[in-house]
Amino acid sequence: MKTPASIALFLAAAALGLVSAQDSAPVAKGSVFHDLDGNGSRGPGEPGLKGVRVSNGRQVATTDDAGRWSLPAEEADEFFIIKPSGWMVPLDENHLPLFYYTHRPEGSPPSRFPGIHPTGPLPETIDFPLRPQEEPDEFKVLLFGDTQPRNLKEVDWIARDVVDGLVGWGGAFGVTLGDVVFDNLDLFGPLSEVIGGIGVPWFQVLGNHDVNREAEDLGSNETFIRHFGPANYALDWGPVHFVVLDNVFWTQKDGRPSYEARLRPDVLDFIRNDLAGVPKNKLVVFMMHIPLGGVAEKEQFFELFEDRPATLSISAHRHIQEHFFFGAEEGWDGDVPHHHLVNVTVCGSWWSGAPDENGIPHTTMSDGAPNGWSVLHVSGDRYRIAFHAARRAPSHQMTLALPDPAPAESGVLFANVFNGSERTLVEMRLDGGPWIEMAKVREEDPLYVETRARETALKPPPGRALPEPRPSSHLWKIPLPGPLAPGVHRLEVRASSPHGFPSSAERIFRVQS
Repeated sequence: MKTPASIALFLAAAALGLVSAQDSAPVAKGSVFHDLDGNGSRGPGEPGLKGVRVSNGRQVATTDDAGRWSLPAEEADEFFIIKPSGWMVPLDENHLPLFYYTHRPEGSPPSRFPGIHPTGPLPETIDFPLRPQEEPDEFKVLLFGDTQPRNLKEVDWIARDVVDGLVGWGGAFGVTLGDVVFDNLDLFGPLSEVIGGIGVPWFQVLGNHDVNREAEDLGSNETFIRHFGPANYALDWGPVHFVVLDNVFWTQKDGRPSYEARLRPDVLDFIRNDLAGVPKNKLVVFMMHIPLGGVAEKEQFFELFEDRPATLSISAHRHIQEHFFFGAEEGWDGDVPHHHLVNVTVCGSWWSGAPDENGIPHTTMSDGAPNGWSVLHVSGDRYRIAFHAARRAPSHQMTLALPDPAPAESGVLFANVFNGSERTLVEMRLDGGPWIEMAKVREEDPLYVETRARETALKPPPGRALPEPRPSSHLWKIPLPGPLAPGVHRLEVRASSPHGFPSSAERIFRVQS
């Protein structure tokens, strides 16, 4: 801190033109280099890399011919590399990417959940190692919403319900879209060990249950930052640019912690400065925790990229699966609607419902969809999204509900197509007859309503109570053609959409005589 005397000397020097205000501001500097020996430290003969972008979470700098960069530094900052296509940052033992340097000279204040240890003054140089890797134009990204364990028992459920079936998965990388844990920040480490077993680089989004509630907004993130790095960052992979955003604004209201869906001015500055270095024809994928529709600065956010032809945004938080296509009514002024996915959650309905034969709750979500994950399939500037139900075959993409035995007349078929949206065509046919289009409705899923009523009636209940049913955004219905002859009938349903993959299901049912 400057003393009054030092301030007077500084002002006198400034008056003589010997220094400027910019000269007095702390500056972080360093290099990006080709890590030829893979040890993470720059040694003799390891060349600097030109044209790589580095950020402090607000401004973005580009390395010069020698791989050097510099950026203004504040008292609390994270400096990070924006991973370029065809290059990779180091990974730790749990496949967490090491792409950042955290600057906290005094460290975080004492807290129940430890934050960042004191880092001391800025080092003379902050150097980021990179190694080349192949990144084809076609690749896959694993999308986990809300893993959200309360305790080690639920970490074990995540391992057995989801992770075991993904070990050795052959895609590019994975992302947890916030609510990595359920307020117990001591679980960041054990959960990272479990998910690290999948064997791909794993990135994180900050959620409202990933913060230290004893602190104000920025300070509340510091335990998360200690484990995973900055809450706002970006990376390039193949032909795609990914931007990770913290849209959880924490504050104290009436002495109690509270949050809002916000994009702070510094976050909007980072997006603006980052996108300035991204070609317009690139697919840009934004990843956040709280769905975009509820973000206060949504229209300001839209203005930063609505001139781009290919964009997608993804969130989680709501413990349902839903697709939005934002247009003029929502403040979007692009040529085509902006697609936003609210992703299925790993924990489903917070690990509720009756346990199965393995002791794991079925945890069906309140829209009738099972817990699970999504896979983003990228091809150049195009993408498709696949839904995957936990411990089910990839073909399990819908449930069909109709009375059994079905009445000869007035029977109604419901199809819950988990990855469906307003752009999905759902059709049915009976006994090999013509395909008939089903009507999209926004109603409660009858199978979920039945399951919840059955489990609620049991005393004691078989597990944590399922949440109240919500009207599903991916439900279709149709009256069965009748009258139906007594006996056995075959029902088929198929679904297709431009953002997903074709799916189908069939059901054999009987009509009583």
